[in-house]
Amino acid sequence: MTARVHETAILGSGVEIGQGTSVWDHVHIRDGARVGAGCIVGEKSYVGPGVVVGDLVKINTSVYLCTGVTIERGVMVSAHVVFTNDRYPRATTPDLQRLQPSEADETTLATLVREGATIGAAAVVGPGIVIGRFAMVGMGSVVTRSVPDFHLVVGNPARTVGYVCRCGVPLDGGTETFSNTSDAECHSCGRTYRMGEGGVLEDHPGRGRARGQ
Repeated sequence: MTARVHETAILGSGVEIGQGTSVWDHVHIRDGARVGAGCIVGEKSYVGPGVVVGDLVKINTSVYLCTGVTIERGVMVSAHVVFTNDRYPRATTPDLQRLQPSEADETTLATLVREGATIGAAAVVGPGIVIGRFAMVGMGSVVTRSVPDFHLVVGNPARTVGYVCRCGVPLDGGTETFSNTSDAECHSCGRTYRMGEGGVLEDHPGRGRARGQ
């Protein structure tokens, strides 16, 4: 199945679009960007030069993915999410005589969103950050530091308020309860987790029941 690209979308040179991916109206994908198979790129979204998007990723409307961003498989990027890649941005040189170049340089910082994560609507993600596997960023949050696997973060600046299952449902208890017990169970799908030295660990990755069963 070939990719579906709306007639108003703009694709730069060297752009790669995977099979079965839909690129909707007024999307702009810049030179050298790669979008995997089975993805959705929502209307009016921007994908910067060299951005890498894995398979089965949902990018909703009006998302800004700047150079340096890598999105792994199965990630959800909700509407109006903004990524950044410069910690100390200026429009001009210090003498105000000329514009700073827009191309990536040694100050451009990379950001990685690991597989299965969700970034809520209107969130802002700072530069040089890793958002962990199946983590969830609440809507409107401002992420200024990396987010561990399975953590639920909200606020400005975003902070951990709980933990989430692969299926997206919050796990039993809050941060203090879970950190002091041996395991936690998802009431929706039955998967179990424990707190280890490396953070939240899955007891049986991939196992679980569908919601409602």
